[in-house]
Amino acid sequence: MRTKYSWLAVLSAVVLATTACSQAETPSPSGSDPDAALAKGGKILVWSWEPTLKKVVTAFEAKYPNVDVELVNAGTGGKQYTALQNAITANSGAPDVAHVEYYALPQFALAKSLADLTPFGAGKLDGTFTPGPWNGVRQGSAIFGLPMDSGPMALFYNDEVFKKHNVKVPTTWDEYLDAARKLHTADPNVYITNDTGDAGFTTSMIWQAGGRPYKADGTNVSIDFSDAGTKKFVETWQKLIDEKLLAPIPSWSDGWNKGLGEGTIATLTIGAWMPANLESGAKAGAGKWRVTDMPQWTTGGKVSAENGGSSLAVMDKSANKALAYAFVRYATTGEGATSRAAEGAFPATLADLNSPAFVDKEFTYFGGQKVNQVLAQAAKNVATGWSYLPFQVYANDKFNDTVGKAYVSPTRLADGLAAWQAECKTYGTAQGFTVK
Repeated sequence: MRTKYSWLAVLSAVVLATTACSQAETPSPSGSDPDAALAKGGKILVWSWEPTLKKVVTAFEAKYPNVDVELVNAGTGGKQYTALQNAITANSGAPDVAHVEYYALPQFALAKSLADLTPFGAGKLDGTFTPGPWNGVRQGSAIFGLPMDSGPMALFYNDEVFKKHNVKVPTTWDEYLDAARKLHTADPNVYITNDTGDAGFTTSMIWQAGGRPYKADGTNVSIDFSDAGTKKFVETWQKLIDEKLLAPIPSWSDGWNKGLGEGTIATLTIGAWMPANLESGAKAGAGKWRVTDMPQWTTGGKVSAENGGSSLAVMDKSANKALAYAFVRYATTGEGATSRAAEGAFPATLADLNSPAFVDKEFTYFGGQKVNQVLAQAAKNVATGWSYLPFQVYANDKFNDTVGKAYVSPTRLADGLAAWQAECKTYGTAQGFTVK
């Protein structure tokens, strides 16, 4: 409830133009030249839960001894966003740089909490990142963060399970449905995947299917879950739900890791950040898992979508924006990005995705497969044109109250999406958005 109300407060403030982030209260930036700021030095505060940044901070401070970076884990995801919003509202304690996921970035940008990075030269980085993440940090001509990582989707599958039951690894969603039936018939304990309802997964699947339910232009918003792409996803997924072909096990639970390790959950359609999680959480599956392209909606297609991923953004109230941007640039490009990729993060930079050291790495867990070759290509195949709501954090919070009912009651998936749409329209309208 605390999270919901703090977001409600900030959105009301934005739309009514009474937000505390007024121009008069925003500290003047110390120039717009990040290189000059590096030479001058200073101290910046960075909030992030990403462990690979620790090594980046150490290297950055060694390279620029006049700069002191304080790295703080203020919580993961929503916990950090609540703390961040509280600091912004109090006009005290906010960091210079914040870790913000792509789906949450529009909400902070609309609240005028983030600095536009184009005056610091961010536009020159066009072509540095893969299309999905780069699109995720931009709104019109403004750039509100630099991509830190990405989550292009692929199909992770237990090769041993498919071979044992003589089932073909699916390349289309029709084949996926057929494989789900065959696997569960051969062994009632085996499911093609698990799903108890997840907003991020659902929107990513609609994204790949060609659906574009969200459009936003400032405070003008449209939401439409009746488009053709959404319908394609709903039709297939409803069959999986109706035929009880999805394991009713929540992701990230002990039961989920056990199912992945034992082979009772045979696949995951998920972001490219998954390998390390399988290695640590489902150790019993070592040597059995493989990665291939995400199943397609049309035969011969090569389309992916993003599932997760995040940026580093400079706060609009930072007293040292140029220096903050210099750190963000270092951490997300060049040696900073390469260091993070070596530590296990999936890069958003084309240079690292094309690096032989990255793409030719063999994964023992995946039977020696060069997994990054598949994932790097998936990153290049992410469909364009996707956008999130300017209140997506709130929307995702309401997913289980609406769409989630389709997994535990007679509610149809299409009806759940319609209810989610109506809930978001009611909320957005109450905050002063024009929602269609």
